Amino acid sequence: QVQLVESGGGLVQAGGSLRLSCAASGRTFRSYDMAWFRQAPGKEREFVSAIRKNGGSIYYADSVKGRFTISRDNTRSTLFLQKNSLMPEDTAVYYCAASASAITSTLGRSASYQNWGPGTQVTVSA
Repeated sequence: QVQLVESGGGLVQAGGSLRLSCAASGRTFRSYDMAWFRQAPGKEREFVSAIRKNGGSIYYADSVKGRFTISRDNTRSTLFLQKNSLMPEDTAVYYCAASASAITSTLGRSASYQNWGPGTQVTVSA
């Protein structure tokens, strides 16, 4: 098990940037594939981005490709999401998630992840 806590959310104007962090407890962070999901009011949780254990493979949802960058620092047990060119439709609660093992085709599914943080709110004003 790994405990996750997100931070870095807030209110930003359209076109602005935010950097989210997800701190993981324990010494097993490097054993997990990690991802960011988001959930807007009245909508289902959706995949944003994922990164493999060693950071060697990265995946993005089409809606954020070119604007968001996922990264991880295994020495600090921390996952990051750099978000640039933010748009009002990026407004959501952002969650980080950890998966002990997931095949590539399932990385975008929330059911593939066993551990979740409580989420951090991101609001983008027009």
